[in-house]
Amino acid sequence: MSSDAADATSRRIYVDKQSPKAYRALVRTSEAVRETAADAGLDGALVELINLRVSQINGCAYCLDVHTRAALRGGETPQRLGVLRAWRDTELFTPRERAALALAEAVTDIADARAQEAAYAEARRTLTEDELSAVVWVALTINAFNRVSIMSKHPVRQAPGK
Repeated sequence: MSSDAADATSRRIYVDKQSPKAYRALVRTSEAVRETAADAGLDGALVELINLRVSQINGCAYCLDVHTRAALRGGETPQRLGVLRAWRDTELFTPRERAALALAEAVTDIADARAQEAAYAEARRTLTEDELSAVVWVALTINAFNRVSIMSKHPVRQAPGK
């Protein structure tokens, strides 16, 4: 195989750009999920914590960049963002946030059935049914965006003025 052919096969396409109709449908889903979360009483800060935690698990640099900036703009503290990966080991998160984060992790790592059952049970005790459903939808949606960005290798660009 020539080096040009190898370059062509190793370059990633941006699947969002290659299939814009499908991507727009995902964006519309995300918009509906944000409305669902707001209607359920989940504030934007908790939605961003879920987006960040799922993106940490999936290793999506692009989504981590986007949602870290969004969380900071929304008033989240650098301290809480810095320890989010170890949220279970701190007292910085409320019981409601902890239940939502555990459920989001269970949605992301579906292979661990015991953890999934424990997270779901805690969510049932702590969250309303509308909140629980919204957390699941937020986690499902960011998982989809993570996979689009990871498979496309969307670049993280230097923030302006840095």
